[in-house]
Amino acid sequence: MYYSQCEHHMAPFFGKAHIGYIPSGKIAGLSKLARLVEAVTRRLQVQERITSQIADILDDVLKPNGVMVVVEGEHLCMCARGVKKYGSKTVTSAVRGQFRGSSALRSEFLSLLKE
Repeated sequence: MYYSQCEHHMAPFFGKAHIGYIPSGKIAGLSKLARLVEAVTRRLQVQERITSQIADILDDVLKPNGVMVVVEGEHLCMCARGVKKYGSKTVTSAVRGQFRGSSALRSEFLSLLKE
C-alpha cells in the first residue's frame, strides 16, 4: 500500500504497487522493494511517473532480465471534487526487458494479481 499527493490537485491518492522482475544475478530483499515504493511516492507525484520511476530504478540498480510494475490508485480528486466518481481506480503499468517482448510473461504476471 502506498500513499502520495497529486501534484496537479494537491489531493491525496493511495493504492497498491505490484512489482515483478526476472533476476539476472542481483536480487532485492522484499523490504527494499517496499522502501523503493515509499521513496518514490513520498513526494508530489502523478501515478504514471510513479510507475515508470519504480521500473526505471529497478532496471538501473538490479540490471534484471525484465521488470514489470503495475500501480493501482484511488485518487481523491476523482472522489471529492469534479466528477465525484467514488471507488474508481486508475491502473498504470511499466514494462522493461523480457516483459516487453513476451505477452506470455506479462499475462503470467497479471494473472498473479487477481484476487
